Amino acid sequence: MGYKISAYIRRFLNFIISFFLVLIFIIAAAYAVFVLYDNQRIYSAAENVQADMLKLKPDKEKPDFSELLSINPDVCAWLTMDGTNIDFPVLQGETNLTYINRDVYGKFALAGSIFLDSQNAKEFTDPYNLLYGHHMDGGNMFGDLDFYKEQEFFQKNDTGTLLLPDRVYDLKVAAVLVTGVSDSYIFQPKDWMGEWQEGRLDYIRSHALFFREDVLEALEQCEAPQIIALTTCTSEFTDARTAVLAQMIPAENTDREE
Repeated sequence: MGYKISAYIRRFLNFIISFFLVLIFIIAAAYAVFVLYDNQRIYSAAENVQADMLKLKPDKEKPDFSELLSINPDVCAWLTMDGTNIDFPVLQGETNLTYINRDVYGKFALAGSIFLDSQNAKEFTDPYNLLYGHHMDGGNMFGDLDFYKEQEFFQKNDTGTLLLPDRVYDLKVAAVLVTGVSDSYIFQPKDWMGEWQEGRLDYIRSHALFFREDVLEALEQCEAPQIIALTTCTSEFTDARTAVLAQMIPAENTDREE
């Protein structure tokens, strides 16, 4: 009799264990499906916003920001990096948290927006102008900054454009770095005021994954040099960031094909 009871208890316990294992599997599968759906929703939303914005992209020859500004007066520029999917309006909020999870329409969006550091002048008159964007797969937001960490891509893709309401800058990629979020050389725009060329550019030379000496020399020789920095998260180490630095060259000072 005792043997039968023990066998019954064992079968019952096995049933309970099997039930909970199946239940855990179902919950894990359901969660995985939800995560995939949620990620797809986030990426689709970001792609839809970009598609809408590309219809309003200002013309390079004569930028007109009136439509973009009617949507959001915080739009201050349009950034394009050749050879990548980076082709977005740039915004500036009251703080660096304003657009970290908000799209150009002012709506909550995990993908956020490309935005200018709140310490910088909205008119891009500073010698160093710092941009942020989320790292997203599929080439959205600043995900394509990863490409610049590949030597072949870095060598072949070195141009971009920054459109402002009153002027245009051609961009010449100078360097790519992987650095920490606490790196004051990259993440403190105000530290670039004054005579910065020698010390800061030497820092870039010594810490960059890749750099272009001709562009750094051009910055050293320029009377009023300007740099734009594009930054995003990366996974090399805790709080790591990818930073792509480019020289800002007023378009009227460049040889451009008509």
